[in-house]
Amino acid sequence: MKILNDFYQINAFTKDRFNGNPAAVVLCEELQSDMMRKIAKQINLSETAFISKSKKADFKLKWFTPAIEVELCGHATIASLHYLRERKIIENKCKVSFDTLSGIIECEVDDDKYFMQLPVPQFDEYKNLPDELLKILNLSQTSLDEKIPFILQNNSNLFIYVKTIEAVKNITPDYKALLRLCNENRGFTELTVYTLETIENDNDAHLRFFAPYYGIDEDPVTGSVNGPLLLVLQEAGLIDIKDDGKTFKFEQGDFIGKPGRIGINYSSSKKALVISGNAITMMKGEFYI
Repeated sequence: MKILNDFYQINAFTKDRFNGNPAAVVLCEELQSDMMRKIAKQINLSETAFISKSKKADFKLKWFTPAIEVELCGHATIASLHYLRERKIIENKCKVSFDTLSGIIECEVDDDKYFMQLPVPQFDEYKNLPDELLKILNLSQTSLDEKIPFILQNNSNLFIYVKTIEAVKNITPDYKALLRLCNENRGFTELTVYTLETIENDNDAHLRFFAPYYGIDEDPVTGSVNGPLLLVLQEAGLIDIKDDGKTFKFEQGDFIGKPGRIGINYSSSKKALVISGNAITMMKGEFYI
């Protein structure tokens, strides 16, 4: 029997206990991917992050849902930065690089805030939204805006704009039917529904994210979606990113009792997309394998 002494559960994109998106973080060496998958399934959070040594970056970082390994995860990376700082493995006000399936991810720690640079995604307009998808989500045709296109990210995330936050709140997906639809090769495997109406006046957008295809019915606060959403808003003509230094703030998780807030900045001159947020440790423990 082997004991992993460094199992943490950390809630990302929040300063408040019980809010934000929980991720497990494990510092490990010599664990095979199959064992990581088993651990992630046992922990049963949306993502578990595994940190180990790397010859290409400061650390190697792998992310697993309860079902599969994923190429990118924002909240589990923010949680990993918090873990490394709390364990005093890294110092405050430092830069950190992770070797991941998405390449080298550059990050930064600044007091109680953590920054992660995301790969800049590509987008295409998505034509002919299936009528059955609206029924599956409990979205009416009148909640949509025919002037705003559906946008598909190159990772198969489909972005759907709705006019009101009330329509976002009232979404009640049939997850089995949504999984079936995602398995039918319709071009998308995950869904983001968003609006410019917000709960807090100083925020810029609100979203919900659904990914039963990856074993996550609804994710509370998704860094790897909030970042691209800023560019989706620009692609859809809803905002104009004029100032490289401006940080936008998005909301997620409120309607499932796990509210979180994410900062997003895009520098067109540097072609750099950065998300930021806070994190808080919820538990520490040992894991026996």
